[in-house]
Amino acid sequence: MKTDVHDCALAAAERSVRELIEAGASNRILRKEYLCDTVVLFELDNPLVARSARAGEFVVVRPALQGERIPLTISDADPKRGTITIIFQIVGRTTMELARLEQGECVPDVCGPLGKPTEIENFGTALCVGGGVGIAFLRPITKALKLAGNDVLTILGARERKLLILENEMRAISDELFLTTDDGSYARKGLVTDVVKELLESDTKIDIVFAIGPMPMMKAVADVTRPFGIKTMVSLDPIMIDGTGMCGGCRVTVGGKTQFTCVDGPDFDAHEVDWGEIKSRKSYYLEEERVAKEMLAKEANR
Repeated sequence: MKTDVHDCALAAAERSVRELIEAGASNRILRKEYLCDTVVLFELDNPLVARSARAGEFVVVRPALQGERIPLTISDADPKRGTITIIFQIVGRTTMELARLEQGECVPDVCGPLGKPTEIENFGTALCVGGGVGIAFLRPITKALKLAGNDVLTILGARERKLLILENEMRAISDELFLTTDDGSYARKGLVTDVVKELLESDTKIDIVFAIGPMPMMKAVADVTRPFGIKTMVSLDPIMIDGTGMCGGCRVTVGGKTQFTCVDGPDFDAHEVDWGEIKSRKSYYLEEERVAKEMLAKEANR
């Protein structure tokens, strides 16, 4: 009986998705683009989210009706066209499933906007630091800072050239752009923190820093800025399930207090984050993720 009920509910949900697609409703993929072989851009038809989205907010996406829910930052929104842009890196099973959807298809679930918008004001000079796919998440914040009248200095870095995304888009909204690659395959060889340190040690006046990227990168930026006493904001991405603060899965410790990333963040003061705790929590399900990816690969080969 339970199986029958489950199958009926799933069939009804599948019919609803097909009806949405036929009606040209929200979440249709209007554009799909590979920014590199592992980073994918979707432009989605979603007027409701597009009208409400603000810098720093995210959506929770489910690529299949029986799939996992994952948070993805809204990289761009166009209220006039009614579209939002999400960019993701193919890492685990869920992002692999999401990448299989093609232009014209519909993403079953897109919930948002969620989270607290980034606090934007005219700080003076803002330093924006992005690493890897984190560059996509940094773009709306950088754009909002520029529109608010800030002088914006931007540093982008990646392991290698192909992972250094959105260079032209970030250049257009920055007063000055610095580029680095770990392996020296493009621009300056080195880490984003090398440039951060040089700027802070120079005569350049920096009033606030925003850093988004891999967790080790964000922690490293915080370590560099701490001695200078410059406020540094980071966007955290712990394990998240519902995105509404109910499950508690995304809890982090900031300033000695428990915070929930989905409702209290995702932006937090980098100098107050318990980096050891978040590193430990993010590693909880690595083995399960490995098994899930292997199962998906086997299913694809059947």
